[in-house]
Amino acid sequence: MTTQQREAVLWSSAEDKTVRCGLCHFHCHIKDGDVGHCQVRRNEDGVLYSLNYHAICAVHVDPIEKKPLYHFQPGSRCFSLAAVGCNFRCDFCQNWQISQFPRLRQQVSGQSYRPEDLVNAALEQRCTSIAYTYTEPTIFMELAADSGRLAKTKGLANVFVSNGYMTPEAVDFAADWLDAINVDLKAFTEKFYHTYCKATLKGVMETLRYIARQTDIWLEVTTLIIPGANDGDDELKQLAGFIAEELGTHVPWHISRFHPDYEHTTAIATPPETLEKAYQIGRAAGLHYVYVGNLAGSGRENTICHACGQLLIERLGYRLGQINLQNGNCPNCGESMAGREAGKQGLSEI
Repeated sequence: MTTQQREAVLWSSAEDKTVRCGLCHFHCHIKDGDVGHCQVRRNEDGVLYSLNYHAICAVHVDPIEKKPLYHFQPGSRCFSLAAVGCNFRCDFCQNWQISQFPRLRQQVSGQSYRPEDLVNAALEQRCTSIAYTYTEPTIFMELAADSGRLAKTKGLANVFVSNGYMTPEAVDFAADWLDAINVDLKAFTEKFYHTYCKATLKGVMETLRYIARQTDIWLEVTTLIIPGANDGDDELKQLAGFIAEELGTHVPWHISRFHPDYEHTTAIATPPETLEKAYQIGRAAGLHYVYVGNLAGSGRENTICHACGQLLIERLGYRLGQINLQNGNCPNCGESMAGREAGKQGLSEI
């Protein structure tokens, strides 16, 4: 299909019809006729346009746990969608066919859906939220905003699964309709971000601090542990310490197993003992909720009361087993389980 265009949000005019995009930490200065770093925002005669508003490439119904969000509407269904493109160039991306499509194919294509169609579909599928995921939602902010605002009027929540490169201005732009976000904190060195993502750690840290300290958006953090790249003890201790000390000990940390993909095929899959080491580092840092993902049977997917050790939510993959909560509190010691809308928990039917 021929991609339709939509005027972008969060941009300003510069000299000689150059524009400055304010959505992410690249702060692209885009000349007339050029596209930004994400490949899906183009300057035409001094006006910045979104090229992927009508280029949705994926629509699915998922368990909220797949995002992963373990402390936001646990056990619920979310309507997941994505548009093509990304502002990162991660060589290990597991969704590279859609995230890197505009860069690799030099085109933007996908299916056009009206926001009201997306919201109605979410309601018909008995979802309680819409997730903007699979690719970086920042780069289709216009569609997310239109859909997200409408979703809120229909009683639906909105969640992002993000690389965390949004500017504070972009966070503020979304704050009225964005309820939860899972941010990939991919590593804790500038070298990693520069080498593997063509981005900066500093920008992600700034965004994480802003979300945690200046907004009411529920935050969870994910780190994909890649052997030989970001799995050193010192780095993991610094990363876990950053979450605990600067974001909050209540912020869940999801440790995810790496599998070779895209251009990063020389590393092995993450050994289980490495994931267990990272888990113990997170707990030693004082984090209340640490999880291991992409490793069946690890036993590290359950939510445990940080005060007394009582099992609160049992997880079997993306499904819930036992739920031991009394109005969101531990039935044994009364300690509150951190999270949002825990009262909507129930067995997922995905």
